[in-house]
Amino acid sequence: MTKGTDLAVPTVFRAEGIGKSYPGVRANDDISFAVRPGEIHALLGENGAGKSTLVKMIYGLVRPDEGRMFLLDAPHAPQDPRAARAAGVAMVFQHFSLFDALTVAENIALGMENPPPRRELAARITQVSHDFGLPLNPARRVVTLSAGERQRVEIIRCLLQNPRLLIMDEPTSVLTPQEAELLFATLRKLAAQGTAILYISHKLEEIRAHCDRATILRHGRVVESCDPRAHSARDLAAMMVGGQMRQIDRSGRQAGEVLLEVQGLSLPAPDAEGTALKDIALTLRAGEILGIGGVAGNGQEELLAALSGEVASRPGTVTLEGADLSGKGPEPRRVAGLLAAPEDRLGHAAVPDFSLIENTLLTAGARKGLVRRGLIDHGAARDYALAVIRDFDVRTPGPHVAARALSGGNLQKFVIGREVMQAPRVLVVNQPTWGVDAGAAAAVRQSLLDLARQGAGVIVISQDLDELLELSDRFCALNEGRLSPPVPTEGLTLDRIGLMLGGAHGMEEARI
Repeated sequence: MTKGTDLAVPTVFRAEGIGKSYPGVRANDDISFAVRPGEIHALLGENGAGKSTLVKMIYGLVRPDEGRMFLLDAPHAPQDPRAARAAGVAMVFQHFSLFDALTVAENIALGMENPPPRRELAARITQVSHDFGLPLNPARRVVTLSAGERQRVEIIRCLLQNPRLLIMDEPTSVLTPQEAELLFATLRKLAAQGTAILYISHKLEEIRAHCDRATILRHGRVVESCDPRAHSARDLAAMMVGGQMRQIDRSGRQAGEVLLEVQGLSLPAPDAEGTALKDIALTLRAGEILGIGGVAGNGQEELLAALSGEVASRPGTVTLEGADLSGKGPEPRRVAGLLAAPEDRLGHAAVPDFSLIENTLLTAGARKGLVRRGLIDHGAARDYALAVIRDFDVRTPGPHVAARALSGGNLQKFVIGREVMQAPRVLVVNQPTWGVDAGAAAAVRQSLLDLARQGAGVIVISQDLDELLELSDRFCALNEGRLSPPVPTEGLTLDRIGLMLGGAHGMEEARI
């Protein structure tokens, strides 16, 4: 293990003494590292460690204040992303940069300098997406795609550019394990052809399995450079945070009275590409965490919308502590104690251009008394936003910062903290640790366990099976809009989970 890297080795990209500052924040400080031909190089660090700022400079979105960058030994100082792409740099963003109203092919064409005729482009998209194991229909409108499918669009758009340096920011966050394995098979093929890959991920076992080297950032500085395969995930996490990871505490919980009952919940698909919910039934008790797993696009977003009140259902289908909430919208359900945090944090859970204070008002206004008789208590709203920032370690200069200015992981911590600190009776969360570093993921998961310990019921919808097994007391699988009967997670094997995720609903008996 060494700090920095040997800049004398042939490289595709290298940085020397890169620095970048914002008001009140030193985002990058004297960063030097290199990425070699044919290498999958991990860039690790906590949320807010400076990873996103660094790759934005490589891609031409941000200009460094000091230092130099080189691409294929030539000075690299792109004025904008177009110049970076022309030089051979492609980037898959963590937050999707897609137009909902356009089709897959139209979105991909927008990212190309000289797109081919539409029919030819559609054929290329179809061929490349199937070769990579990430099938896409070029004619589908993006608004109809799940988060996992939108990520596929970003990946295919970049790979069509045949880049020399491919930057990937959390590309597998919303992919299934099988999709992720196929993606890595493709990355290895690209690497074998000499493409350099700069890979950002908080999935440390993924890094250990697939990356050749790792550069670790902490507070904007390079603190280590190592072979991740030679270290455990816990060791890598300790390097990132500068200390040992805390253990999850599952103690002190026991199931109490039934809080939430869902019976016969059936809803049509919201659009031609959505998923209909089919006779959903579940119960949730006080102090319990119910885990719901499934491959992206099997009804996760539709189920959260039905539980949160974004979509109404027929009477008697959603009951909280004996009160029928089926026809109620989101705000009455929040007042009653049923809260939700959706998967799409930037656009659904938070308004990108609103400050953190304003985003706090969106969901906590009534429960925290931030709005009274139609008037906003700005002081109370600011204090609540500050409390969320403090208690959930959100790295930001202050509560007046716009949501879009936060790193993905820090915004996720803010969204989860905003809901948890309202003391809900029932909290439904979708992908609670998507794009969150190992330390922050442990903190978010602990907050959900603590909430259940205090007597709340929690539903965790996630594609991360390890997360579900770690958190939940019972497990259900969602497949094509149907929810399997729940089974205890204790002793649950991955083979059995695989059967459930594949739709083998009749093989499981409910054991409550």
